[in-house]
This record gives sequence, structure tokens and C-alpha cells, in this order.
Amino acid sequence: MAQPTDEEIKKRAYEIWERHGRPEGKEDEFWQQAEQELRNEDKSSPIRTPDTL
Repeated sequence: MAQPTDEEIKKRAYEIWERHGRPEGKEDEFWQQAEQELRNEDKSSPIRTPDTL
């Protein structure tokens, strides 16, 4: 399973930050949320099913 790149996490964290009204001091929280979302997307990818591995 591929881990999300820093660039992917950065982009997603920025999107989350904007959705929440661009608050200050939440960078770590949004980074962690973005990383988790990307990891969950990878796990639910239709390409990675037991039949296709």
C-alpha cells in the first residue's frame, strides 16, 4: 500500500483549512486529518480488492 506523499497531504490539508474558514494555529490538526483521509481513500480503492491483488 502506497503512503500519501507530502505534496498530496499538503494539498488536502490546505483544502480542509479553507473549508474550515482558514483558522490560525490548526496546521497540525489539518495535516493529520488530511493524511488520515488519504490513507482511508487508498484502503477503499476498488483496485485494491482481494480478487485483484
